[in-house]
Amino acid sequence: MNQSLPHEYRKVAEALFPSDSFQSKKGASLAEAAAFAEALGIGSEYQRLLGVKKNAVEMRKFLAHFQNNLDLLIQKTWVEKADESRKEKVQDDVPPFMARIEQGDFQQALEQFGSILEELAYLLFGLQSSKEDFTEYTFRIDLQMGLFWWYGTRLGSLKDAGKTGAVSDETLWAILLIGICYLTNF
Repeated sequence: MNQSLPHEYRKVAEALFPSDSFQSKKGASLAEAAAFAEALGIGSEYQRLLGVKKNAVEMRKFLAHFQNNLDLLIQKTWVEKADESRKEKVQDDVPPFMARIEQGDFQQALEQFGSILEELAYLLFGLQSSKEDFTEYTFRIDLQMGLFWWYGTRLGSLKDAGKTGAVSDETLWAILLIGICYLTNF
């Protein structure tokens, strides 16, 4: 478990992303995902959206807001000329990610989201994002922001969780929705 996690978040973080991997545990539950969303400060919106059908008008509007906010966030980042291609690449990665969500392929969407977050971290924080103490650095800026970037680093632990049955599609969606809600309100 990452030792940079502040004590007040350790229990909720370890419940959602156990250090012993999803292969050896029952997997995360919707309650654990909701507790994590609450710790991020997005609990009420998250709970509301979790109950909305994925193909409902309200969800499509929310996902459109997410996509617009993410696009604005990417566009507004200042990068060196040499990094413009990274900025363009992450913008190009968003439509296929959104398509995976629409298709209900949450396993693949989580993997793509992890890559998007990695690139977004680079655009926002530069080389600091690739340093070993990046999560600790973001916790020093803001506790909830640090928890969000910690969440981003842990998405890789779900790499095959849906395929092996360790985590249901419903739970994968719940975990993905955490990040979507957070970035929509970033």
